[in-house]
Formats: sequence, structure tokens, C-alpha cells
Amino acid sequence: MSHGTAEERQREIVRLARATGSVDVTALASKLGVAKETIRRDLRALENHGLVRRTHGGAYPVESAGFETTLAFRSTLHVPEKRRVAAAAAGLLGDAETVFIDEGFTPQLIAKALPRDRPLTVVTASLPVAGTLAEAGNVSVLLLGGRVRAGTLATVDHWTTKMLSGFVLDLAFIGANGISREHGLTTPDPAVSEVKAQAVRAARRVVFAGVHTKFGAVSFCRFAEVGSLEAIVTSTLLPAAEAHRYSLLGPQVIRV
Repeated sequence: MSHGTAEERQREIVRLARATGSVDVTALASKLGVAKETIRRDLRALENHGLVRRTHGGAYPVESAGFETTLAFRSTLHVPEKRRVAAAAAGLLGDAETVFIDEGFTPQLIAKALPRDRPLTVVTASLPVAGTLAEAGNVSVLLLGGRVRAGTLATVDHWTTKMLSGFVLDLAFIGANGISREHGLTTPDPAVSEVKAQAVRAARRVVFAGVHTKFGAVSFCRFAEVGSLEAIVTSTLLPAAEAHRYSLLGPQVIRV
């Protein structure tokens, strides 16, 4: 099927990327009936508008104020990488006794990877995280109350942030939709951003854990600066040179 204008074609590319999680130059060229070079040009334009990130041979959608993937969808992407990152992040627990665990799939994996052999108090806005840890013998779970967001099954709004503001936490494991040296940690929804910002304020140590695709991505709401992190945990798919640039802003960068 041939799409008339570049604008129509680009809209279709974004739609496909969001529906399937990624798009491939060759497949798009044949599907849309245009040259690969045209598709590459489209992807460059879409990347400049912050709608996709280009990869070798294709692109994937960037989460924005108007588009956010669901937890169910995120639990199918980069899973082995997320597992490695989560295990390494859990290894940074140290002597922390009170821990915040963010919403999202990687934080859920961190919850699963936490040691069960000593007493821990976990504060979270995430129903899946609370569910994962509720059965664990040594773990006391405090679930923050509030409005539950459907896509991520996590609580937000003033009840959540007010409850969180009453705590002093040893450590917060934070996720984000994007992390960049210039814009810090960002997320699409202002309500989610508020909870994350409050968790960062409440914690003595903050660890960001995320796969390589988060780096350089910028979403709508900034909730923390890179300099406020003690550590960044990601995989070796983030180039060493890029990791070094982040470390110059303060955090230790761990690649697994």
C-alpha cells in the first residue's frame, strides 16, 4: 500500500512502531511501497521530533505524553537484559533496611532479586511489586495508597505523595522512561513524575536501573537530575564511552 504524503507515511510508521514495539527499515519499505532510503529519511525526521529512536536497521517508539507502553508489553521486551540489570541493582542493597521500589517491569525484577534472608521494609506504589514481596517472610511491605493507573498498576496523586513524604528511606530503586545527561530522568505522566520525585527526595541513596534503550531518550516530565543518583545500573549494550560521560556527572555506572 502506497502512502501519499511523507506526513501520512510517517504517521503510519509511528502507529506501527507503537503497535508492535519496533519497526524494521526493509519491512517498512516493502509495506509502504517506497525506497529504504525514504524510510531512513522518515525515521530521521521522526527521531528529530522525539517520536522514535533509530536502531541499526530500524527504530522503536519513544514514550511521550501521548503514548506509553503497558506493563504487560514491557514485560516482553529485553527481558534477559532486564534480569541481569535487576540482579546487579539488587546487589547494591548494602545495609539498607528501608527501600523504595518504583513501578515498572525492571523494578519488579529487582523486587524478585532482593535477598530474603534478612529483615527489609519495602515501600512501593506498585501493586505487582507489593504482590511479589507480600509472601516473603522477612519483608514488610508498605503499599502507598492512591489512584491506580491502569497501564502500570501503580498508585499516583496526592494521597500517594503525601504518604511517601512522611518517610526517610535508606535506598530508592528508581526506573524512568528516559535518562539523558542534559535533561535528567524523565517520564510521560506528571502524576507519576510527582511520585518518583518524592521518592528521590525521601531516599538517602538513589539507584537508577534501566536497559540501554532508555539512555538519551527524553520524555515529558523531569523528576531527577543524573547528579542525584548514587549509581546507574544498565547493560554492556550501553557503550563504555557513553557510560563514562554519565559517570562524570556523579553516579557510579555499572554495566552488566
